[in-house]
Amino acid sequence: MHKMRVLTTTTESVLFAQTHNPWNLERTTGGSSGGAGAVLASRIVPMAHGSDGGGSIRIPASCCDVFGFKPTRGRVPLGPRQFESWNGCTQHHALTISVRDSAALLDASVRAELGSPYFSPPPVRPFLKEVGAEPGRLRIAVVTATPGGTPLDPECKNAALDAAKLCETLRHSIEETALPIDFALARGAFCAILQVSLARVLDDAAATLGHPVSEQDVELVTWATMQAGTRVASVTYSRAIATLHQIGLAMAKFQHSYDVVLSPTLAKPPVALGLMSLSQDVSTWSKEVMEFSPYTALYNVTGQPSMSVPLHWTSDGLPIGVMFSGRLGEDATLFRLAAQIEKAQPWDKRRPH
Repeated sequence: MHKMRVLTTTTESVLFAQTHNPWNLERTTGGSSGGAGAVLASRIVPMAHGSDGGGSIRIPASCCDVFGFKPTRGRVPLGPRQFESWNGCTQHHALTISVRDSAALLDASVRAELGSPYFSPPPVRPFLKEVGAEPGRLRIAVVTATPGGTPLDPECKNAALDAAKLCETLRHSIEETALPIDFALARGAFCAILQVSLARVLDDAAATLGHPVSEQDVELVTWATMQAGTRVASVTYSRAIATLHQIGLAMAKFQHSYDVVLSPTLAKPPVALGLMSLSQDVSTWSKEVMEFSPYTALYNVTGQPSMSVPLHWTSDGLPIGVMFSGRLGEDATLFRLAAQIEKAQPWDKRRPH
């Protein structure tokens, strides 16, 4: 029987096999929107849809040397049948080659959705008008330490520090600091939300399949995650939601002092295919995923806009993105900054061989 792919930070599955990175065919495109990253890197299309519940726009953008923008929570409709995914952690938008196209597409898709539980502050003007607009002198917090203390590849750290220097030359204020977040608490809450949400999705899938989802229908990690979701106590689930809200508050207070947070998008360059496959032991998979992408999910929890900008290359020719995250509702600030960076250090002429 065909198996269903549900979650991971790569794009490879039993059903559809492996998606290869155009820059190095042995490496991952990231995920879960890795197909979008691959077709953009190959210049087949100028933009492609992505959904981002824990980094799934920004991760493939970093791996494939393209621009990936996750909007503020509530900017782009998810309904009418769904309205939210992972308790508001998931947002839809796109990966693009240019900042301009990302802004124009967001203008076309942004709407206040009837019945939605979330409301995003309306933009002052079209996002396309922010591209090329003066961002002013931004206060940028540089955060390189990985949440939980997992290893950070020197190339990814250098990418962030070089980006900070570039921002300094653009007359922005730079300050290295740390985030005021209990990441162990945040991870536990996020995992509970993910597990319960996946259990519900697979329970709902029974109506489509005509029978309950079994271990034969999904890969090992998906099955184990679903099983864990059925064991999450109701009080634990409710507390996880409350914890996510408190993390959002802590970040909002932190960003009274900073307009933007700059960090690596990923803790490693694109890794070998197979390392994050769903067809393996869940503890091995979890370790690989956490060590690859420890930074991105925070901004899904808080609902803040966040983008990966293609700015760095390893010595062996692998792309590395740098992540910039703004205050809730201030997508315009990120578009202004991204356009300024794109002009200073353009990336659109690069092509895979």
